[in-house]
Amino acid sequence: MSDAADMLKPRVLRVAAEDDVAVALEPLAAGEAVDVDGQAVVIVDPVPAGHKFALRAVSICERVHRYRAPIGVATRAIARGEHVHSHNLSTALSGELDYRFVGVAKGEAAALPLSERSFRGYRRADGSVGTRNELWILPTVGCVGRLGERLAREGEGVAGQAIDGVHAFNHPFGCSQLGADLDGTAAILAALAQNPNAGGVLILGLGCESNQLDALLARIPEERRGRIRTLRAQQEGDEFAAGLALVEELIALMAGDSREAVPLSGLRLGVKCGGSDAMSGLTANPLIGRMADAVTSAGGQAVLTEIPEMFGAEALLLERAESEEVFDRLAAMINRFKRYFLDHGEPVSENPSPGNIAGGITTLEEKSLGAVQKGGLATVTDVIAYGERAERAGLTILEAPGNDAVSTTALAAAGVTMTLFSTGRGTPLGSPVPTVKIASNSALAAHKPRWIDFDAGRVLGEGMEAAAEALMDRIVAIASGEPACNETNDERAIGIWKRGVTL
Repeated sequence: MSDAADMLKPRVLRVAAEDDVAVALEPLAAGEAVDVDGQAVVIVDPVPAGHKFALRAVSICERVHRYRAPIGVATRAIARGEHVHSHNLSTALSGELDYRFVGVAKGEAAALPLSERSFRGYRRADGSVGTRNELWILPTVGCVGRLGERLAREGEGVAGQAIDGVHAFNHPFGCSQLGADLDGTAAILAALAQNPNAGGVLILGLGCESNQLDALLARIPEERRGRIRTLRAQQEGDEFAAGLALVEELIALMAGDSREAVPLSGLRLGVKCGGSDAMSGLTANPLIGRMADAVTSAGGQAVLTEIPEMFGAEALLLERAESEEVFDRLAAMINRFKRYFLDHGEPVSENPSPGNIAGGITTLEEKSLGAVQKGGLATVTDVIAYGERAERAGLTILEAPGNDAVSTTALAAAGVTMTLFSTGRGTPLGSPVPTVKIASNSALAAHKPRWIDFDAGRVLGEGMEAAAEALMDRIVAIASGEPACNETNDERAIGIWKRGVTL
């Protein structure tokens, strides 16, 4: 960023006129006066960068607003200019709610010029488009996970430059699981095997595991099995040689694939946040929302997950439901997830994390109101369960927890071919698909250039439109083959949601 642009950056930021707080974009000292929308506010006590201060006097038990919505209640009287955080603000969330459909009010995502972009991807036989042409090795059970990793290392040498890579995704599950828990593991693996970025898939079984290979394969439609191969290690005298022969066969099939120009409608975009700070809802998440709007306006798919990080902000999504049926399914999913917490004796508001709090986020309502902005303004067209694939254009809500590894894996299983991942604190984590890290603040981008793909802090100096153009340039480049940082760093892993007993 230029010195001139840096000089134009505001010191504080208020999202809306209805808000009771503003955010300090740099540390503020007690006694200094700052300008907020033309009004001087004298800071009462030190306010760290990213934290909030009051714009008016607030009474005890009164609701405090940010993003035009309540983010909690005051636990004591708060003076104008006082630091607002966990010492004087608390969540108002409790349990399940009775959501009522009042009519269709579709999202108003703009038909952005960004929607006219294109990228170079791999067209698949089922009509989907991959941003990569990789061979994925998926174990049915953790017992053969290391075999998959050995095959992937050998396969990389065999493949050379013929395909985009060979990757194994180890996990510890697939046996000693029962019922719905085992079903979730099988569903997520079967869905991963259908991701358009996997030009070929080898599914490794042991033979005696609960997650039987034939049953898993039966979850995959016949028309999508053309480049899927299977191996049961217990049936082979030399399982490594047998597996390598299948890897070589798949590489030969995939080597003829090539990139071609594809409109933005061919992109399947996952949106995710992790290690958020108070700037995430001001820069990175709204910027990601612009990308979701651009893709859905073009006729593509965007998928939003992390259901517990919708608590307190779910109304913003429910009011954009395409139909009463979609509304009801989303409302039921949100209450079901709340019940999941309550049945385990945990409050629904047990969030934000220590890192979120250090970064200036106080309550789950505040975190959620910032987080849902990743979905932009698009109409919610579908709601899908964990392990299901996104099949409809528009914004899909996917059932998964907030855990980064579990939710990014669920997105890849839903069929996304790139995930935009905002972060204010930083994380190297990557999923099976390009996981594009978008820093909410320029300090993080400068501190962790090997982790961060894009600096959303530039929104404050350049404006949202210029930053959106630049981010779309980066997305198109990565979709067309340029590696994301997680790929350069070989940060690729899966996490499976474990919900039941272990035998």
